[in-house]
Amino acid sequence: MAQTDSLLTFNVRRCAPELIRPASPTPRELKPLSDIDDQEGLRFHIPVIQFYRPSANMKNKDPVSVIREALAKVLVFYYPFAGRLKEGPARKLMVDCTGEGVLFIEAEADVTLKQFGDALQPPFPCLEELLYDVPGSSEVLGSPLLLIQVTRLLCGGFIFALRLNHTMSDAPGLVQFMTGLGEMAQGASKPSTLPVWQRELLFARDPPRVTCTHNEYVQVEDTKGTIIPLDDMAHRSFFIGPAEVAALRRFVPPHLQKCSTFEVLTASLWRCRTIALQPDPEEEMRIICIVNARGKFNPPLPVGYYGNGFAFPVAISTARDLAIKPLSHALELVMKAKSDVTEEYMRSIADLMVTKGRPHFTVVRSYLVSDVTRAGFDVVDFGWGKAAYGGPAKGGVGAIPGVASFYIPFTNHKGESGIVLPICLPSAAMDKFVTELNNMLTQENKLEQLLEEHNLQVLSRL
Repeated sequence: MAQTDSLLTFNVRRCAPELIRPASPTPRELKPLSDIDDQEGLRFHIPVIQFYRPSANMKNKDPVSVIREALAKVLVFYYPFAGRLKEGPARKLMVDCTGEGVLFIEAEADVTLKQFGDALQPPFPCLEELLYDVPGSSEVLGSPLLLIQVTRLLCGGFIFALRLNHTMSDAPGLVQFMTGLGEMAQGASKPSTLPVWQRELLFARDPPRVTCTHNEYVQVEDTKGTIIPLDDMAHRSFFIGPAEVAALRRFVPPHLQKCSTFEVLTASLWRCRTIALQPDPEEEMRIICIVNARGKFNPPLPVGYYGNGFAFPVAISTARDLAIKPLSHALELVMKAKSDVTEEYMRSIADLMVTKGRPHFTVVRSYLVSDVTRAGFDVVDFGWGKAAYGGPAKGGVGAIPGVASFYIPFTNHKGESGIVLPICLPSAAMDKFVTELNNMLTQENKLEQLLEEHNLQVLSRL
């Protein structure tokens, strides 16, 4: 079920980084980001990685040349990506559309795709070699907004790795850009979905009015030193297939059977992770669920909008309740947090950002999960077919490392479709987490007890 850090090592030879500019002149203008885009919690660069198998049809094509050329062409449409961020009054971020370009690195590695093994999933060996952090390139302001490295493999396959300034786009927005890049790599004259800027759709109201409760931005004191230490972190991935989902669903009482896979999985992880971290029983633990709000608007955000269109609603429980009460306790809290996100909730967040100085979401005792199973990273095609793996390059990324996990679409070596879940925890807690999750997935003799919500004495002895 779990994969530990891989022992595979290889050499990557990189050419000097270059700036790829739009292929033809683009407007020189200042474009403000939305008040959802420029919150503190999105002011970081997020890594994505795609692995591609060799293709008989593309034998005479060089992926580096194909993608480099397509990148210049697609930037004519997505020209804000070729600019640089500036900060204005009240910390307002805007893109200075300078046309300076995005960073591009040509590379090759002395390894085949097969050597990565059957289970292509995070953590990936030598990631820092496959997505090189060009010195000075990872600032939020004044740095390239995209960095792309294309690494040829010995087998004829290649790795496409990308780093995005998260204030510019969310997962659907980034996939839209990458899909357009893939279409132009295959000869299209323009992307099938044309980009829409219109960030003013998510500007704060005038005057701003915070109408909803936003516990995700309440600043919590870290009185007991429970922020995760970053010096001894373990990265592992877990495969959650149909059998695992069915095992977790056996904990769900009848009145919650309509819950989604995301909800039951999130509740289970929140519970296991809390038990693994062993906080003080009275500590408030938080789970932050990324909720795509694009369809919550009336009318919905326009097709082609590639800004951030999601919220960070949070569920809160004491560590004791998470550990001792049945899973339904955590599950109901997760379902309620997700259902809170409406158009009014999004408007209220934008208003909170301008009135409170664009705060970071609460990190203390928080765990953030983002479901990218339907984002479409895995179907981005540059001419070599769908990705063998496509999605976030690792868990634990963000302005505060160690807090986030992604649900990534994955097919295992048996051909089962499911979710791969990269987890980042302190080493000692990781062992406990694995034990707790295994208990939930395998110890069926406990399931009936756990469903007896009233019988807390039995539960406390488990």
